[in-house]
Amino acid sequence: MTLKQRLLNHLQEIARERDPYIASAGHFFVQEYIRQQFAQWGSVEIHTFNVGSQKFNNLILNLPAQPRQQKSNLPNLPNLPIILIGAHYDGVPGTVAADDNATGVAVLLEFAKSFAENPAKYPVRLVAFDMEEYGLLGSADYAALLHKQGQRLRLMMSLEMLGYKDSTPGSQHYPAFLDKIYPNRGDFIGLIGNLRTLGDLISLSRNMSKVGVASQWLTTPNRGLFVPQTRLSDHAPFWDQGYPAMMVTDTAFLRNPNYHKPSDTISSLDLDFLTGVCEGLETGIRCLS
Repeated sequence: MTLKQRLLNHLQEIARERDPYIASAGHFFVQEYIRQQFAQWGSVEIHTFNVGSQKFNNLILNLPAQPRQQKSNLPNLPNLPIILIGAHYDGVPGTVAADDNATGVAVLLEFAKSFAENPAKYPVRLVAFDMEEYGLLGSADYAALLHKQGQRLRLMMSLEMLGYKDSTPGSQHYPAFLDKIYPNRGDFIGLIGNLRTLGDLISLSRNMSKVGVASQWLTTPNRGLFVPQTRLSDHAPFWDQGYPAMMVTDTAFLRNPNYHKPSDTISSLDLDFLTGVCEGLETGIRCLS
């Protein structure tokens, strides 16, 4: 089965109404689907957090790095820092939320397969976050926990809407002033990080281009507070805790007219674009030094 077909299969399971309050059955179905997919590759950890009187779950899969002797270009550290890759699985009410964020979860599940079968240079931790749409609640709780524990991260990457492409001139919009710098066609993937990720942004963009994936990158100082649109995903709590973190995105409402609408369906997506993003990101992650 091709990667494109596997991604479509994931989307067909995940793209359903799954707001944790209004569509709790769909929410539970998707949570269980992710757990079962992760469980093929290792032990699934559950990070439970409270919102009011209710409990919600982030699902976690830890995958080991390559054997040490294969990492001659890495520092000889007793414990390598982790590459944490996350995607939120909840959706807003009234939509099956195919791009937001079934696409991110589908790529996360394919990363489970890829990095389990062929480990990366660093340990990889995959996290399916809940309650993103209610204020990044799952990622905020988890980022605070990691900071309290003193957990080192090589990089945190949030997969946030990866499947919408529009090559029409004028289809891509930006916050103020950025339109003077970046292209006006929505046919690229955006890489948005804090200053600590500058080298990784350049490396990822360069390696993605080698496999034919167009990307644009942006660094934002001061935890993204100057450009609030850059904080609208699960990387932002990691910025707040001082971690090197980035968002990978098709830029959401700055491109996709179906954002948070019933029209955010699988049929609105460009599956070839999504497949290329998945392949390009994997290549880029494997090349991080």
